[in-house]
Amino acid sequence: MLENREGQRVPDVTFQTREGEHWKEITSDDLFAGRTVIVFALPGAFTPTCSSTHLPRYNELAPVFQQNGVDDIVCMSVNDGFVMNAWAGDQVARNIRFIPDGNGEFADKMGMLVNKRDLGFGPRSWRYSMLVKDGVIDRMFIEPDKPGDPFEVSDADTMLGHINAEAQTPQRISVFTKPGCPHCARAMQALEEAGLDYEEIELGSRGLSYSTLAAVSGMGTTPQVFIEGQRVGGADELAEWLQARAVQAA
Repeated sequence: MLENREGQRVPDVTFQTREGEHWKEITSDDLFAGRTVIVFALPGAFTPTCSSTHLPRYNELAPVFQQNGVDDIVCMSVNDGFVMNAWAGDQVARNIRFIPDGNGEFADKMGMLVNKRDLGFGPRSWRYSMLVKDGVIDRMFIEPDKPGDPFEVSDADTMLGHINAEAQTPQRISVFTKPGCPHCARAMQALEEAGLDYEEIELGSRGLSYSTLAAVSGMGTTPQVFIEGQRVGGADELAEWLQARAVQAA
């Protein structure tokens, strides 16, 4: 039975993390004492839901959480420090602190350690999120106890809704680019100067090709900018969009 531990203190655990070529011990007090921290725990690094949705959205909303009093966002998984560091590098999630619960001690003391032996995973953490204030669990969102890997309540938007239901979330901006493209550089610089975060989708990496670009945008040139799923266009069209945005905000 997965236990809701709201109102209780987080377990006292020492985590073995890896910084450069050295091991570094980080305690529960280091993470939580005197701070407001979001923890989202998941079954494993590099796994599909964790990599495509759970982690990226917390990273994306990190500035909004910070504006609403959150000091840190911790991603925790029953993986070793090497794996967690490799995943952090792969995800380029600069707003997230990756903590390896290598022996599953934290998950076990939280009552969230489950057996995924049927998948070859062995003991792993159940998926959940929690808001911790000065070491005390203020709120927990535990995925329902049903087969598979449910992902219904531990997401970043649900957590933000709890902290501040009126919070404004940033627009999702994607920019298709190619290496050495000056117009791509101009578009990304314009977004940065406007204080807008974006994801860069570079053609030629991870199997992305001009066929991918044409299939998504119907166009064959870069950059192609999408905002909230709607195509804006290239660098010139983006400049027009940003100018209209500035006028609207004035």
